[in-house]
Amino acid sequence: MFGRRLLVGAALPLILVLSACETESRLPESAGFGADPQLPEARPQRVPTVKIARAVGWPQGRTPVAAPGLTVNAFATDLDHPRWLYELPNGDVLVAESNAPPKPEGKGGGLRGWFERRIMGKAGARAPSANRITLLRDADGDGTAETKTVFLSGLTSPFGMALIGDRLFVANADAVVTVPYQTGQTQITATPVKVADLPAGRNHHWTKSLVASADGSKLYVGVGSNSNIGENGLDEEVDRAAVLEIDPATGARRVFASGLRNPVGMAWNPEDGRLWVAVNERDEIGDDLVPDYMTSVTPGGFYGWPWSYYGQTVDARVQPSRPDMVAKAVRPDYALGSHTASLGLTFYTGALAPQWRNGAIIGQHGSWNRNPPAGYKVIFVPFNGGKPAGPPQDVLTGFRNDKGEAMGRPVGVIGVRSGALLVADDVGDVVWRVTPAPRAMQSAS
Repeated sequence: MFGRRLLVGAALPLILVLSACETESRLPESAGFGADPQLPEARPQRVPTVKIARAVGWPQGRTPVAAPGLTVNAFATDLDHPRWLYELPNGDVLVAESNAPPKPEGKGGGLRGWFERRIMGKAGARAPSANRITLLRDADGDGTAETKTVFLSGLTSPFGMALIGDRLFVANADAVVTVPYQTGQTQITATPVKVADLPAGRNHHWTKSLVASADGSKLYVGVGSNSNIGENGLDEEVDRAAVLEIDPATGARRVFASGLRNPVGMAWNPEDGRLWVAVNERDEIGDDLVPDYMTSVTPGGFYGWPWSYYGQTVDARVQPSRPDMVAKAVRPDYALGSHTASLGLTFYTGALAPQWRNGAIIGQHGSWNRNPPAGYKVIFVPFNGGKPAGPPQDVLTGFRNDKGEAMGRPVGVIGVRSGALLVADDVGDVVWRVTPAPRAMQSAS
């Protein structure tokens, strides 16, 4: 057995190289976008495609490339794996500096887990978590945060944040917690109080996004699956691959919608008030499958995972089959490209960039299971009447260098009260600020 382990360990680097070269996308990246994406025949991969951009960070003076008519600058630098953003009512910006929590003993996933950790390490996602929220303040309005201070520490892989009245709620990897908040506060020393437990354990998908309802009576938490397609057993998937609804006063929770493999970015549509979510779909059935997507969330809706994808397209790998569940599966509203890792989602409601008004902005972290790679950019999708109304448009590109290495990877995106767009970059350790270029602003006025 020991000799066999050595053989497998020696072969895996070769497998990683071969799997990156033997398969290739047969469709253009654009085929996986829109209300009616192409869904080619599944090609299950015994050895998955691995084509990930090695994380190298930004060279001095280098930034992402803003689309024509836009400009980008560093709002804050020298952060520690910034993942998610939240703006407080006074304009202060909170950034969750966070990474995956340690795996529980015996839940490392064996050979598959080793493989996944190797991929994530190359992508820059295996460093210990800073477990804190940092406050950024741009008091003089020059587009750069001159104040950067630890706001709340001692957390457990924090991610989503939401303020209701004078209470700040934080979604840790294992629980929603709350602390008191006063306007203008730059540090919170109060001990967080648990509101509700969240599914944890193996935490194959560890991020827990969080939004509050408009009246503050409910919290909504995105909880990803504990596996790719349920291979760790469905007992580990209880209340996972779902959006949970939580009463912030009592901690009572229920499943609001399910079958969403990894629901990350969540936002309220400004035109019709519906909750929308960005979802990362499954891997290892081909470079052109399965498109990630964003969709409005129907209360009680089931979106297919693990038995089907993009509505009622059956995943034959998942056994036993469940045609009764497939028949219930809701088809998503808009595909965001296969393997793009679309994480961030916000609706733009500011006045500074009227061309984005009421549309969705998505942070695409970037693929590992596609050749050539996809994502690694920020895009905009126009909306009309609360529904997507056109093809995606680039906002920020240039996150990969000429060698294909990742200088940065976008995650959380928010529009702030000034009208600027902020983008968390967890490889570059930067929060980027995007605004219309001065000439474009003059034309708009």
